[in-house]
Amino acid sequence: MASRPLQLRCKTKTGQHLLSGLNLNSQISELKDKIVQVTKFSRGSIIIRQGYPPKIIDISDENSPLSSLPFRSGDTLIVEENRKLQGELQQQGMDNVLQKQSMNSKGVLMRKVVPADNSCLFTSINALMNNGVVDLSCSKAMRDLIAGVVMSDPVNFSEAFLGKTNNAYCNWIRNADSWGGAIEVSILSQYFDVEIAVVDTQSSRIDRFGEDKLYKERIFVIYDGIHYDPLILEPLDPNLHVQTIFPTSDASVLGQAMEIASEAKSARQFTDVSNFSIKCLVCQKLLTGQSEAQGHAKVTGHINFGEV
Repeated sequence: MASRPLQLRCKTKTGQHLLSGLNLNSQISELKDKIVQVTKFSRGSIIIRQGYPPKIIDISDENSPLSSLPFRSGDTLIVEENRKLQGELQQQGMDNVLQKQSMNSKGVLMRKVVPADNSCLFTSINALMNNGVVDLSCSKAMRDLIAGVVMSDPVNFSEAFLGKTNNAYCNWIRNADSWGGAIEVSILSQYFDVEIAVVDTQSSRIDRFGEDKLYKERIFVIYDGIHYDPLILEPLDPNLHVQTIFPTSDASVLGQAMEIASEAKSARQFTDVSNFSIKCLVCQKLLTGQSEAQGHAKVTGHINFGEV
């Protein structure tokens, strides 16, 4: 029996596109072909995010069927273009160099835990831009900053890209219960003129926001599926201060970040977003996993969720 059609849409910064001709038996390679056709993105640079909050979907095994991915007919996928860090490192032949340099580093890259208060992304990035000082009062200013950027550019930040009207998004992000994600990381990267490397402990990969801007400096946050923490370099010399901002030319810190991602995945230091507990902050309904959150949002229009 032929598999049922899988109707998907992909949303990019330039608009929304229909991905037709797919079914659950189609291979991931066919999905990539469709995305390349409508977006003109480089095939090796495609990143797909899905869910609430959006998380990266592993599309590395091109021979696997789409049934292996958490897609349902009618889903809208957030598609971005970004070179894969691992591919870049392999191309430069730097793996051995990274290992050697990380061992000779002046310090150790470590996670600094911040509260899980729905503003962890903003707290983390603010701390990294301020020598590691955690200021829980910063989130309102960070949210207002993001809303101001979005409001000032309704063309690029359209309803197709944001998933809601420009005005509705600005009101939403100012809400202290709203989570930050890829859109907000991208905006803060541009605002601070710094590359933001997100270490994903579930996929054991690093996504570098602002990589195409060729910024001279980089900061690191670690993401476990629902929570962000800043990564700081603790110096081996007790007389030195912690370091939170690094030259983008410093391959040794990237090497340490890759090791952290790999070790965290091996130790399962991530949240299985298919089973984690959240609450709708509009109607207070308890939900389990991103599928329930996504379904609830589609049925009710409620998009404010909090950690339980």
